[in-house]
Amino acid sequence: MPTDKAWKAIVASSLDWEQGHLSLENVLKDLPANLRGRRPEGLPHSPWDVVEHIRISQHDLLDFCQNLNYHHDLDWPDDYWPEPEENISDESWNNSLKEIRRDRDAFKAFTMEPVRDLTEKIPAGTGQTYLRTVLVALDHTAYHTGELAAVRRLLGAWPEA
Repeated sequence: MPTDKAWKAIVASSLDWEQGHLSLENVLKDLPANLRGRRPEGLPHSPWDVVEHIRISQHDLLDFCQNLNYHHDLDWPDDYWPEPEENISDESWNNSLKEIRRDRDAFKAFTMEPVRDLTEKIPAGTGQTYLRTVLVALDHTAYHTGELAAVRRLLGAWPEA
């Protein structure tokens, strides 16, 4: 039977592994800067929209887990998606990706805390556990990473195999 530390390590490592899907970093690798804000015909979101949505949502989930005084201030869906923008600067793009990595690493560290019982309910929640919320963050990012692959294909910016 796995130890608490062993299964926590599996959960933590799943936040950025590539065993069942591409990582966010690899799905965005070599995306031309001029396509960051472009929405493919028939789809509502650009790569930038999806990246920002991942950043905002992941940060909110992390705050929910870590902040004993958490108060849900974001309105769905408006506050979870950026305003449409065509020209995304390198600085904005890189900062968003940096924040996603920072919060993902914080989630991993949070998950591995020896005193953390991931099956406990989150004090600010309505019955959600820490484990459920970590898995929501994982699942949410994986879902939108797949969406980014489809967006890139429709923009003609998916690498040839």
